[in-house]
Amino acid sequence: MSIIAYTHLEMVVPMDIVYILKALADENRIRILNLLKNRELCVCDIEAVLGIKQSNTSRHLNKLKIAGIIVSVKKSQWVYYRLNDSTFQKFPFLSMIISDEVEKINICKDDLVLLEKLKASDRRCE
Repeated sequence: MSIIAYTHLEMVVPMDIVYILKALADENRIRILNLLKNRELCVCDIEAVLGIKQSNTSRHLNKLKIAGIIVSVKKSQWVYYRLNDSTFQKFPFLSMIISDEVEKINICKDDLVLLEKLKASDRRCE
């Protein structure tokens, strides 16, 4: 049985386990969740760490958002993303994946190091 959520665009989005598992079936999306596990980030930060174009980054973020795994908030002209706490409470296995299993993937460890360097450099989104 699916739970239906209505977004501000009046879209009907099914939020069931199938959509969540499909969203997890991509390395870049796993890397994004790894980056978001401890903080909210702007799309430009995610793009810089993953080394992919903004349009591709946005496509991955949209799939995660449709699955209900992440949420976004607009601040000024920038959109910031974070993990959706309610989805992680409903599906506790997501927390286990993000906190335990992702740490075993070398590129995910490298991504966190790069993110810290980017944040320490006081780089700004343009």
